[in-house]
Amino acid sequence: MSTDARRIRLLMALRQAGVTDTTVLSAIERTPRELFVPDAFQDQAWENIALPIDLGQTISQPLIVGLMTQALELNPRHLVLEVGTGSGYQAAILSRLCRRVFTIERLKPLLAEAEGRFRALRLDNVTTRHGDGTRGWPEQAPFARVLVTAAGGADPPKDLTDQLAVGGVMIIPLGGDHRDQKVVRFRRTDSGLTREDLWPVRFVPLLSDPPQQVRPA
Repeated sequence: MSTDARRIRLLMALRQAGVTDTTVLSAIERTPRELFVPDAFQDQAWENIALPIDLGQTISQPLIVGLMTQALELNPRHLVLEVGTGSGYQAAILSRLCRRVFTIERLKPLLAEAEGRFRALRLDNVTTRHGDGTRGWPEQAPFARVLVTAAGGADPPKDLTDQLAVGGVMIIPLGGDHRDQKVVRFRRTDSGLTREDLWPVRFVPLLSDPPQQVRPA
């Protein structure tokens, strides 16, 4: 089966599974997932499955990427904070839907590879940082949208909720037990945060590290 046929099959599957936002589907269609997966898994790049990348991490299942992106309710004016760059795939999709993405990764080799992909795709509205994503990016706050691509505990990190603008939306997997994680949507109102549990998932844990260095992509 050709890459084009695999891409069309995936988009149809995502639509049937609930990814109905046409702007999100278009961003997925225009982002070459094969660029973000290891050579050994090139034949599965457009399958609706999670795949391993370096350092024990994964590139998420396209359905989860699509649903989480859709749940953010993005528009082209938004500044978005992403915690957990990983392969860079999610940030690449976000970059096509908002004004600027600020993405943080604690594993420097992964970040270096993702930065190379951003350059290859000429995604000049993605800015990267190596460091502790749980602390957010206070110099660029507040953010209209925050997306966390690793699972926190029972509650989101306070630094991240503090950096969410009034009217803003945060999407984060939560659950101390990896067998009982849910994607949760928080909205910041004038009076605080509202919480909405969305669907069950399984993500790598959200970890913290001290040093931080800024690297524009």
